[in-house]
Amino acid sequence: MSQFFYVHPDNPQPRLIRQSVDILRKGGVIVWPTDSGYALACRLEEKAAMARICHIRKLDVLHNFTLICHDLSEIATYAYLDNQAFRLIKNSAPGNYTFILKATKEVPRRLMNEKRKTIGIRVLSNAVSLALLAMLKEPLMSTTLIRPGSDVVESNPEEIKTYLNKQVDLIIHGGYLEQHLTTVIDLTGVTPEIVRAGAGNLAPFS
Repeated sequence: MSQFFYVHPDNPQPRLIRQSVDILRKGGVIVWPTDSGYALACRLEEKAAMARICHIRKLDVLHNFTLICHDLSEIATYAYLDNQAFRLIKNSAPGNYTFILKATKEVPRRLMNEKRKTIGIRVLSNAVSLALLAMLKEPLMSTTLIRPGSDVVESNPEEIKTYLNKQVDLIIHGGYLEQHLTTVIDLTGVTPEIVRAGAGNLAPFS
């Protein structure tokens, strides 16, 4: 049975955050709140946990995963940033954006886009997620929680509990969230490319 933590959305309880980090460090799969609904997450090196996430979402090996970083300084470890990309991300993050960047060798190959060697990067403003990342001291591999056959982001942790109980190690109830997808911006070229229009404002990249 999955553990289920009620975490205050604005003032996360350190005890529950610490327990959540312990679960991740033991190879666990969690459901956690983000700026755009709930998502599945695990540590980068946990291959078995990633396989569980793929099974839950019915994802194939070509799915583009995202690294959730605590702040801009952490991004540079996992992705190559030129001056233009850094400025654009600095002016837009945290927010409802996923940025596609060239991955460094710190990113496991299984998480990269196989052909382009890229990785999606996000920086969140959600207080619960930030507290968890700060205590973990490393980014998480994450993918939006959408049921197979649906295109709706999960936003109600009580409903998530009813169908994911026993399939994940922890569900963090961090409030009832808005349902929307991120805006995806490819920053690997000479100019930014809008891959998907979502909740993030397109103006800075047009």
